[in-house]
Formats: sequence, C-alpha cells, structure tokens
Amino acid sequence: MMLLGKFIQPVLSLKKLSTPGACRHFWGWLNAVFNKVDYERIQAVGPDRAASEWLLRCGALVRFQGYDKWQHDYNGLPTGPLGKYKIQAIDATESCIMYRGFDYLDGLKHVEEIKLSNCIYIQDECLQRISETESLQKSLLRLMIISCGNVTDKGIIALHKLTNLEYLFLSDLPGIRERETTVQILKKSMPSLELELDLE
Repeated sequence: MMLLGKFIQPVLSLKKLSTPGACRHFWGWLNAVFNKVDYERIQAVGPDRAASEWLLRCGALVRFQGYDKWQHDYNGLPTGPLGKYKIQAIDATESCIMYRGFDYLDGLKHVEEIKLSNCIYIQDECLQRISETESLQKSLLRLMIISCGNVTDKGIIALHKLTNLEYLFLSDLPGIRERETTVQILKKSMPSLELELDLE
C-alpha cells in the first residue's frame, strides 16, 4: 500500500501541471526565455547573426540580403565571416516573438520587409518599438500586420516614424476601432505610403 501511495502522488502532481492554465503558463514562460536578449552574444557574433538566432528560436523565418531562400532551421544558419549575412526580410508568422526580445532589432541596417501574422505576443508597444528603431526607420520598406489581436489604433498610428515605409498591409485586426481616423493620421504623416486594408 505504501508503494502504491508513492506512485500515485507524482501522477497527481503531473495531472495538476497538465491543466490548460498550467500549460499556457509554461509555454508563456518558455517563450519569454526564448526572447531574453543576450547582449554578449550580439557583441560576439554581430547584430544580424544574433537576431537571426533569436528569430528562428522563436519560430520566425529570415531571408538574407542577396539570397532567395528563407532560413527556417536554427541549426542550418549559414556560417562564415562575421557580418557576411545581413537580414533583409523577416517573416514572423505564428512565431512567439515578443517585446522583451526587440533589442535584437537594434543594429539591423538592411531589413526591408517584416511580416507579423498571427503573432499572439505582438502588441502596440512592439509596433512603437519598431517605429523608434533608428536603423529600421531608414531601411524598412514593407510591413504586413495580419491577425495580431493585441494591436490597436495606437500601435498603427505609432508607425508614422517609419518615414521610408512604402507599403503597409493591415488585415484582420479587431483591435482597430477607429479605422477612418487612423488611416487619415497615417496618410497625413506618410503621404507616399501605399496602404492596403482588409479590415472589418
């Protein structure tokens, strides 16, 4: 009987962890770990390599300048001289990137395109951070924000600092409540912007 008690106790503890709330908490914790910025790594390998590792670790894809192929395998990242591979495009579809990891974007000078689709951790502060990143203000040309439920008008309006942005696609963003006002603010601050909307 004592032996049976020793077996049942760990099983009951395991059952507590397998509840939906506990699982969500665990994955949230793990995703936060994936987004922790390693400043020593950035210094050691350069901003593009460190950012590539962060993005792939979080489930995003990157494409390097001069290459057509999207990198999706963390272990398949190309090696070579420091600074050889520059990130040109980021596809963060269904990735777990979150605000705490956005310091990895500093120093990326060649990113022309970012796609944020079905990103549960993307919120207004993330868009504001993108807009305030000096290197992205100069390089970013195309931005797509799709099905990111935590994005509101405030986050979209914050994009006005991306003065070189040529194309912005917004789709399935239920947090946008003042569509007409937001569009007018963007058009006034970014007159040459091509804005494509697929919003209810």
